[in-house]
Amino acid sequence: MAGSVIVSASYRTDIPAFYAAWFMHRLAAGYCHVANPYGGPDYSVSLMPNDVGGFVFWTRNMRPLLGVLDAVRAVAPFVVQFTITGYPRVLEGSVIAPGEALAQVAELRRRFGARAVIWRYDPIVFTDALDTAAHVARFAGLARDLAGLVDEVVLSVVHPYRKSRRNLDRAAGEGGFAWRDPPDDEKRALLNDLGVLAQEHGLSPRLCSQPELLMPGLSEARCIDAERLSDIAQQPLAVKQLGNRPGCRCALSRDIGCYDSCPHGCVYCYAVRDRDRAVANYRRHDPEAPRLQP
Repeated sequence: MAGSVIVSASYRTDIPAFYAAWFMHRLAAGYCHVANPYGGPDYSVSLMPNDVGGFVFWTRNMRPLLGVLDAVRAVAPFVVQFTITGYPRVLEGSVIAPGEALAQVAELRRRFGARAVIWRYDPIVFTDALDTAAHVARFAGLARDLAGLVDEVVLSVVHPYRKSRRNLDRAAGEGGFAWRDPPDDEKRALLNDLGVLAQEHGLSPRLCSQPELLMPGLSEARCIDAERLSDIAQQPLAVKQLGNRPGCRCALSRDIGCYDSCPHGCVYCYAVRDRDRAVANYRRHDPEAPRLQP
């Protein structure tokens, strides 16, 4: 029986893109410390092979980890949640180009198989330049390029949390665009179109934690997917299903990242209050420290 803890790395920040050296140092040490995002003391997460059932990497750039993934795989199986949207720079300040992201997905597919990567087209942001027609055209092109490389795409519509709304408003004022949060009927219509396109290209479309937008043909996502990790490991994982919000079907995991540490500059991101602060935190992190940020 494989280990019982799935390690999430990380939905709070992009560890593969910016903290690969730190992650590999911690893997060699066999543990890491994590700052409690809700206050209270740090907690420790074992990264020993007998304790880890699998890793889930959340990223927009896997390149810094690609050369050492065989060492990661020797500890436990992994899945990559790879976000590729190709949005304008006013929304995504320093994300790699879609062509480079597609090349990385192709390499992951060649080395680790079709189950190793899940494509994320999320969050869906509505602006005056990104209306339904623009999203459909963008998604269709990406789905065509990813056909045969992945078997699943995760969708979601941006949730205007207070900090996301503030950052979007600021970016809109500086970049000269307008964004909006459309009614659910408009969101469902677009999600239906994207789901149909996904299926036409052999991809299973799933919706992340937005049960009010579910419809036939679109199932609930399991971003921390014990079944997929079991398929890759070719043995069952003894883990619990424990969604962390309505509509979430994720298995129990321990996340080892921290908020306000990703310098990608995605203005809709729920995990960053201020990009300048995130950049400063990134620059002062110590790759050899037990936890990601001082």
